[in-house]
Amino acid sequence: MIEVKNIVKKYGDKYAVNDISFKIDSGEIVGFLGPNGAGKSTTMNILTGYLSANSGTAIIDGIDILEDPTAAKKLIGFLPEQPPLYMDMTVKEYLNFVYDLKGCKFPRKEHLEEICQLIKIEDVYNRMIKNLSKGYRQRVGFAQALVGNPPVLILDEPTVGLDPRQIIEIRNLITRLGKKHTVILSTHILQEVQSVCDRIIVINKGQLIADGNADTLTYKTAGNRRLVARINGPKVDVKKALRAMDGVLFVDDMGQKEPATHEFLIECQPSVDIRKPLFRMLADRGWILMGLKSMDMSLEDVFVSLITNEGGVEE
Repeated sequence: MIEVKNIVKKYGDKYAVNDISFKIDSGEIVGFLGPNGAGKSTTMNILTGYLSANSGTAIIDGIDILEDPTAAKKLIGFLPEQPPLYMDMTVKEYLNFVYDLKGCKFPRKEHLEEICQLIKIEDVYNRMIKNLSKGYRQRVGFAQALVGNPPVLILDEPTVGLDPRQIIEIRNLITRLGKKHTVILSTHILQEVQSVCDRIIVINKGQLIADGNADTLTYKTAGNRRLVARINGPKVDVKKALRAMDGVLFVDDMGQKEPATHEFLIECQPSVDIRKPLFRMLADRGWILMGLKSMDMSLEDVFVSLITNEGGVEE
């Protein structure tokens, strides 16, 4: 549905986006992450036709937005960080204006009513936008992105200004929309990405540094560096054997959990996976592995690690 090939955007000698490429399939909800100034907004503005690129291509459902922007834009609903609202219009006037601007062919009244019900703005439909709260203005901005039922939705900070209950409602809405739309979601709320996105793309300093689902990024960033093993066997001997394993940096006894069974925190060298050697070592000594789990990094930890180390992680 979306294909970005070697996009470059420069301002003088400074690269805002430097040779970014990725594909997004139909029906995917993709989180687009990066620190401030990473190039997220520039990339989204190129995808939506608001900016041109110095080189590269951006394809929306087979249409190059740089060559045929009018046709490509008909496929996109865009919610920028600052919604493009006209404060002296009522919500009804504004959505009708957007309907005409997009040349929408759906039955006007039914289509706009359906959008208002989805976004839950029926009760402010006849109110002036300037008199609405920030949260309602954000919802109206979301509503304009849905006019025309575009197959691609690009959402930049869609829950800014919403209260916790409204945030949950919008997250649920994005999840439902993802069943029939392709969604790119840019946000600084990492829990939001983890709860609704199928995949995460991370950029930093204009370059793509990670692409995968949350579990993949966690594994490839942290690997199995910290494991908790529950082992049935003599505590002192088990601990000594664990410390002697290749790639093990640190072992700590976390206490007895069952009769003759202790848990051990095992920290390994980066990129070293000791799970198979651990199983073989225990089996050779007749000790029983009762459980093994990874001490997962949070998505926040993964994000900080990626933008700090810029290791580059892709599926």
